[in-house]
Amino acid sequence: MKKIILTGDRPTGRLHIGHYVGSLKNRVKLQNTGEFDEIYIMIADAQALTDNFDNPKKVRDNVIEVALDYLSVGIDPEKANILIQSEVSELTELTFYYMNLVTLSRLKRNPTVKNELKLRGFEDSVPVGFLNYPISQTADITAFEATCVPVGEDQLPMIEQAREIVKSFNNIYGETLVYPEAVIPQNEVERRLPGTDGKAKMSKSLGNTIYLADTPEEVRRKVMGMYTDPNHIRVEDPGNVEGNVVFTYLDVFANDAYFEKYLPEYRNLDELKKKYQEGGLGDVVIKKFLNNILQDELAPIRERRKYYENHLEDVVKILENGTKKARIKASETLDKVKSAMKIDYFKNDEYLKEIIDKYQEK
Repeated sequence: MKKIILTGDRPTGRLHIGHYVGSLKNRVKLQNTGEFDEIYIMIADAQALTDNFDNPKKVRDNVIEVALDYLSVGIDPEKANILIQSEVSELTELTFYYMNLVTLSRLKRNPTVKNELKLRGFEDSVPVGFLNYPISQTADITAFEATCVPVGEDQLPMIEQAREIVKSFNNIYGETLVYPEAVIPQNEVERRLPGTDGKAKMSKSLGNTIYLADTPEEVRRKVMGMYTDPNHIRVEDPGNVEGNVVFTYLDVFANDAYFEKYLPEYRNLDELKKKYQEGGLGDVVIKKFLNNILQDELAPIRERRKYYENHLEDVVKILENGTKKARIKASETLDKVKSAMKIDYFKNDEYLKEIIDKYQEK
């Protein structure tokens, strides 16, 4: 069996470092292993429209922004197909067939869906398309016969529901669809990087993000305004590292080489934490240290983004080529699904034979 990756993001805004450590960085790593036969990275504009149906311009404008973010972090169009979801109509048809395999109550029990419904305050006015999101995602995954789906931890219930739909389909119509496996970052902190304000989730809607496309000054300003320990008022005061956003980010990004470069008086993060907890280390010092690290991490990303911003025709061509290859793959899967369901009337010679035999028996 081929090893195939499918993953993606909704184009509702630029991607941020939470996306980077939670998924994008891992995608690049997987892409560069050479272990996968096919890689599909989807800009899920159709799904984004389910709760932005009254503002399609927002979605349309961010398709290129997300594509630029993909290319800037190192997604290689020679190794991965970057595609636009709405341009692959086979996904819509697969979604329609899978809808018969899921109950309304099961959709409402999906933890990810429940959380998103609460976040958006839909209550009983939820659009059917939004509630249908897990089914649409299953269509995306199965259309490309994905065996591996790199996701953030909050998407695990979606993959579990996709596996349930695959199981139901295969039980009814025979072994046709491939079972996907979720891949999440090994580092627990990376799975859900908190917002700069200390909130549990970094979110575009909450305004607590550091975007991959932020300028050096924007990054510095956001880092210097980060939430730390509210009781650490004076430099000599003992401070807490638990729940301290700056240290949470340092857990993800800091390594010994950065200490040697920017904070040589400490050998590693353990020493820095110990000093902060004892007292005698100010928040400004650790914030400046984090800022230096993030600037180094984001510098090559900014450089690649600037290149593609100056070659937007190439970006559009990359999307066109990736989407074309995706349609070919999705069409092959749709043919298999319709054949298994016995609704491939004009491609199945047995259909005409069955009709002839039926009337000859009369």
